[in-house]
Amino acid sequence: MSREKEFVKNSAILSIGTIVPKITSIITLPIITGCLTKAEYGTYDLITVCVLLVLPVATLQMQAAAFRYLVTARGNRQEQDRIITNIAFFTVPVCIGALMILYFILGFWGGFDRTLRILIILYFFIDTLLITARQIARGLSMNMVYSVSALINSVLEMAGMFLLLYVRGGGLHSAVFVLIMSQLISFVFVTWRGKLLQHVRPSAFSMEGVKILIDYSWPMIPNSLSSWVMRLSDRMILAAFMGVEATAIYAAANKLPNMFNIVQSTFSLAWQENASISVGDKDSGEYYGRMFDNIYNIFAGMMALLIAFTPIAFKILIRGDYSESYNHMPILYIAVLFATISSYLGGIYIAHMKTKEIGITTTLAAGTNFLINILFVKRIGIYAASLSTLISYLWLSVYRMYDVQKFQKIRFNYPRIASLTLILAVMSFVCFCRNLYFDLGNMLFSVIFAFLLNRKIVLAACNTFMKKVFHK
Repeated sequence: MSREKEFVKNSAILSIGTIVPKITSIITLPIITGCLTKAEYGTYDLITVCVLLVLPVATLQMQAAAFRYLVTARGNRQEQDRIITNIAFFTVPVCIGALMILYFILGFWGGFDRTLRILIILYFFIDTLLITARQIARGLSMNMVYSVSALINSVLEMAGMFLLLYVRGGGLHSAVFVLIMSQLISFVFVTWRGKLLQHVRPSAFSMEGVKILIDYSWPMIPNSLSSWVMRLSDRMILAAFMGVEATAIYAAANKLPNMFNIVQSTFSLAWQENASISVGDKDSGEYYGRMFDNIYNIFAGMMALLIAFTPIAFKILIRGDYSESYNHMPILYIAVLFATISSYLGGIYIAHMKTKEIGITTTLAAGTNFLINILFVKRIGIYAASLSTLISYLWLSVYRMYDVQKFQKIRFNYPRIASLTLILAVMSFVCFCRNLYFDLGNMLFSVIFAFLLNRKIVLAACNTFMKKVFHK
């Protein structure tokens, strides 16, 4: 199978594990918000957000090393056993120690009874095991196991929330218990279906092997934390300087652009694997450049359609007095596009095991985002948040396009990238104007634009479909 077909296949499989959980979370949200008090929901949200902050530090991002090193070790059972054993023997005791400390911190913090603290610690621990097991499965080329486990987790969580909260009238403790059980069952599935325990052999453990994995993984900690800052610092600063209403407007503005992230996250997972497998090929530079052109065409076409049909989507999906949110969407659309470019380049960094460079670039981008917010939030209000997001992702993309050349020569068609980006920026401005005739013209143009950019893919897909239909 060609590298391109393998990428498409992996993207399709991984989409199950990324898109379905997003859908179930939307369905589950009304149940959670309706059955929990505001204080309970605030605590629940804090728990689910903090897990993204605590676990990268507690595990030294060892799960990132699990995926990357196992990709290289495919076909070598002895090396796979060594990697998985070292990860298991390091992650489990270190995580237990870190979470015991967190248990006492939660006690001093206040607001958490003993039962809730135990539930939180169990949730964090099982989440760590599940994430690590999934990355091991991906590294062993078990993408279907990865996606099915995510599907099991999300469906069980949705069903559990309905039964324990809506039917039984449970509260915060029940909600956290559901998270624990859904993730535990998902972890058992990954471990059983992937036969992961068969790879754990105490005799394969070595401190030298652990050190190699840590040297790769620890620079990913600032990358993970910086990504967390990039997502949340805007809201935190808006809340501090302008109040929670401004945060609500900005959150609503992100709703449609974030739909693009669902597709982007699937692409990112598939591309990391594809780029890592191809890194040793003689034509890797040419392949990376060709894939960038194809991927940018696809995402530019999708973004054009999303921008053009925003006036309709906004009226359908955004309810209440959020008209001000509309003005920030064109800016956030372009920001998300640059985030996709930086994610693509991040896959090449991972392929070359340049985790330190990933951490440095993401940290600088997060710092840029935070600084712009602080300096301009009093002057331009919510626009400081949307513009800081755009500028930080633009800076991250441009810098990585330059920096990646140091270890992987890739020929980028800069004039074409700039011209396509300019077209999308103009379309965003037209969307911003809120003129009916402009909007209709934008919609027509977006369809033509998206087709011309991806006509080979569209025609090939139509041709394949027609052959299957008439063959039957």
